[in-house]
Amino acid sequence: MAAAWSADGTTVFSGGCDKQAKMWTLQTNQSQVVAKHDAPIKHLFTVKDMNNMLVTAGWDKTIRYWDLRSPNPVHTQNLAERVYAMDVKYPLAVVGLANRRIQVYNLTNPVQPYKEIESPLKYQTRCLTCFPDTAGYLVGSIEGRVAVQHVEDSLQSKNFTFKCHRDGNDIYAVNAISFHPQYGTFVTSGSDGAFNFWDKDSKQRLKAMQKCPLPITCSGFNHDGTIFAYGVSYDWSKGYAEHNPATAKNFIFLHAPQDAEVKNRARPRR
Repeated sequence: MAAAWSADGTTVFSGGCDKQAKMWTLQTNQSQVVAKHDAPIKHLFTVKDMNNMLVTAGWDKTIRYWDLRSPNPVHTQNLAERVYAMDVKYPLAVVGLANRRIQVYNLTNPVQPYKEIESPLKYQTRCLTCFPDTAGYLVGSIEGRVAVQHVEDSLQSKNFTFKCHRDGNDIYAVNAISFHPQYGTFVTSGSDGAFNFWDKDSKQRLKAMQKCPLPITCSGFNHDGTIFAYGVSYDWSKGYAEHNPATAKNFIFLHAPQDAEVKNRARPRR
């Protein structure tokens, strides 16, 4: 369900429905369990600025912070509900819960939320991603809508929401949102099989790409934004009855973004 690289790129961490987080050392091809939850792990992150601490969040309603030299978490943050979405960009951490509450943490003091709000979107939170400058975050929901949110009260006038991943009366979930590492624009990927590039500052869509025949379940840029990778498969939005393991298709595609697709544009004059 979740994976993350170490800061030096030598190790991969993974977590999932077995309630364990594992560390895979690439050089030796060995893996070991380094963290545990009481329910499936939904997200995990390695935080270089916290001495390479591993942060895990799960459906047991906890966030746990791990020093990999110890078998026990150095801190466990108890939550009101299961973690459905999370992102970390030090010192900012944003957590979306199953009850549509969103908690914002300052990781210099992670023992209590810096701020908590109800999601500006009316339906279940599907994904979150922090702004590159950590001034705010994006929220995506199952209703084909994205919210642009700022952390500080003085910037709330800049908040807005917009519709996406819709086709007539058909509405699709926003499954993933990623910022371009160079331009600060972002991409949304949805259950409609489409990914679209956006510029939040000029409030416009930069490029709508051709749809895939299956939902895009996850996506992201590489370190310099020259490659956009996305996974295509069934996303369970229509339940178990629509899944046939014998005919299921799963693909990973790579797209090389052109500047015209992802580079910032001036805001249109009105």
